[in-house]
Amino acid sequence: METKTAIPNGMKGSRNSFGEQWLLRLIPHTRLFMIVSNRTGELMRYRLLLCIPVISALFVFLASVAPASVPVVPAGQSFVCTPTHVWDGDGPIWCEEGPRVRLAGIAARELDGTCSRGHPCPSANAEAARDALAGLVGTPTGVGRHGHILVVGPAMRCSSNGSAGGNRTAAWCVSPQGGDINCVMVSSGWALRWDRYWHEHSCP
Repeated sequence: METKTAIPNGMKGSRNSFGEQWLLRLIPHTRLFMIVSNRTGELMRYRLLLCIPVISALFVFLASVAPASVPVVPAGQSFVCTPTHVWDGDGPIWCEEGPRVRLAGIAARELDGTCSRGHPCPSANAEAARDALAGLVGTPTGVGRHGHILVVGPAMRCSSNGSAGGNRTAAWCVSPQGGDINCVMVSSGWALRWDRYWHEHSCP
């Protein structure tokens, strides 16, 4: 049986604001308490929203979807990368430790088959190059919600070449499974050497 709360005479005929109506529809079990004060000679309404569980859940949700900070490893610094995701033939490779590695000194086609302006343009198919990279760094296990190839692989030893733009770290990486990844992608024809960024890197 539903219990109805009597509305004070001074409150009859009053209407909730648009925001309050929306809130009541969104959270139907929320209780609103109205405290009426006539001290100043006019009706004053105070609504106290008692929905601590809802607010707590909202904060937890926002914290879970907030983008985590992605570190760019300073140039010359060595770091470990345990691969979890691969985007295309030159990266980025997402590392369990945080960094996102764009393979230094090489260029592969974009996933739509195009080549970025000013970049070397290999003849290899973009998706085939991506799959080859995923196989070099680990074992593909599926496709992520944004289109990345999910992989499980051993930790790689990488050396940073500095920022590759945005939150990406340009790096040279050696995997226990695939060897010098940058060199193998070039020697296998999946990517082309990019002399502007290759510098003096030597392949085994």
